[in-house]
Amino acid sequence: MYKDKILSVLGLCQRANRLVSGEEMSLEKIKSNQAKLVILANDAGYNTTKRVTDKSKTYRVQVIHEFNSDEISKAIGKSNRKVIAIKDQGFAKKIISLL
Repeated sequence: MYKDKILSVLGLCQRANRLVSGEEMSLEKIKSNQAKLVILANDAGYNTTKRVTDKSKTYRVQVIHEFNSDEISKAIGKSNRKVIAIKDQGFAKKIISLL
């Protein structure tokens, strides 16, 4: 139930242009302190998982591992997405509160 609500918030976030998707773009936002929350697919590869979690720990960004890549991709309307970074504090707080 809560997963559906979070995924719909991700869709709103995408339409509001408040997130970036893809590993490289997400890492760039983490490094520039623009990422407020990172969602990492639980079926992402080892190297992707390690890079994203290590950068997130360094820059103190929370990472969520609740969804697989199909759920994330469907929610934001793009194909084969493993990592997304949310740039908006309001959307990040809403997602965290739904967990």
